[in-house]
Amino acid sequence: MARRRKGRDISGWVIVDKPAGPTSTAVVNKVRWAFEAKKAGHAGTLDPAATGLLAIALGEATKTVPYVTDALKAYRFTIRLGQATNTDDAEGEVIAESDQRPEDDAIRAALEPFVGDILQVPPKYSAVKIDGERAYALAREEEDFELAARPLYVDSLELVERPDADTAVLEMVCGKGGYVRSIARDLGDTLGCRAHVLELRRTWSGPFDTEGALTWETLEAQARTPELDVHIRPLEEGLVDLPRLPCTPEGATRLRNGNPGMVMAAPDVDYGDTAWAAYQGKPVAIGIYRSGELHPARVFNLPETE
Repeated sequence: MARRRKGRDISGWVIVDKPAGPTSTAVVNKVRWAFEAKKAGHAGTLDPAATGLLAIALGEATKTVPYVTDALKAYRFTIRLGQATNTDDAEGEVIAESDQRPEDDAIRAALEPFVGDILQVPPKYSAVKIDGERAYALAREEEDFELAARPLYVDSLELVERPDADTAVLEMVCGKGGYVRSIARDLGDTLGCRAHVLELRRTWSGPFDTEGALTWETLEAQARTPELDVHIRPLEEGLVDLPRLPCTPEGATRLRNGNPGMVMAAPDVDYGDTAWAAYQGKPVAIGIYRSGELHPARVFNLPETE
């Protein structure tokens, strides 16, 4: 018989301003411990050296993670021109150097092909799996392997600062699955000067941004105290990019039982659209809208009243 996980039945989002150092998994574990939550997960991994927004879902909010993960994300990052590393960031060893330093206009021109639907090869030091093995593990063992290119949508990529000849600051908005380190590596190759990421910060992801985010210091200072609960955001904040459809009491009951339930139509929702149903202001289910009904894909087990 499986053991029941101990902890509090709390649901919602905790937006952490991740410091450099811990892995995303370590941050999730720390948040789950600090809030004494039964269940937690995150929407989009950040490299250990990266900082910024890490959206962590507690309890029933974990069912909304895919919708935040699929949303656009924004990054601000600094690249070091003139050096390539084996990890494509400052954590790795320098494997190639160049004396060339492109002008700002050359950088801007080189950025244009990186916008839109592109193909991107992940860094060899990444969590991509090859025959069941993580790429970073194979790289550490100096195995010879190649990673296949993956599609990525880049909404925008701009040069925003040029502190000196050796560094450039960029801002990018992209879809899920993007590697900023690969952008830096490929941009350096395009410019003929080589490059790697020096600093990386995620500034927003889907409906969330870093304004008012929980800092690591506050997380540690208020861990396992009632004061920490003010940082829990409503579950439905992870659903703001989806249409909201009120449902009837009968519809809510049917949806909670995993059956199609009646919902009130909205002018911006068409047959086959993904939407979420609410009853008395609380999320009931996410599903597909069809002719006045929501066909549930995920059902929320939330208390019906406060």
